[in-house]
Amino acid sequence: MNDAEITIDQLKTLVESFVVERDWAQFHNPKNLSMALAIEASELMDLFKWMTPDQCERNMSKNGIRSEAKDELADILIYAIAFANRNKIDITTAVRVKMEKNEKKYPADRFRGHF
Repeated sequence: MNDAEITIDQLKTLVESFVVERDWAQFHNPKNLSMALAIEASELMDLFKWMTPDQCERNMSKNGIRSEAKDELADILIYAIAFANRNKIDITTAVRVKMEKNEKKYPADRFRGHF
């Protein structure tokens, strides 16, 4: 399956099934899951430590670091989905609402091309 062939709900079910099969829900509270997310994000950042932006781009086109980055990104997404599952957060609604806030906070006519 790829992004075009699976729904967020199906991903949530995939992650939840994995958690349930291992009886890990007991450990999945907001603190633990948010910490796990931060740790996985730092592991992704660590792959690029001390590299220039150009080196990062070049290394992402190679198998080694690209494969590691994909694994770390997957871990981040898995923990984010687990967080949503455990806290009954509808991901689509959360993203849509946040993007609406971002549109107001960062109007395109004022922020195009710069922060």
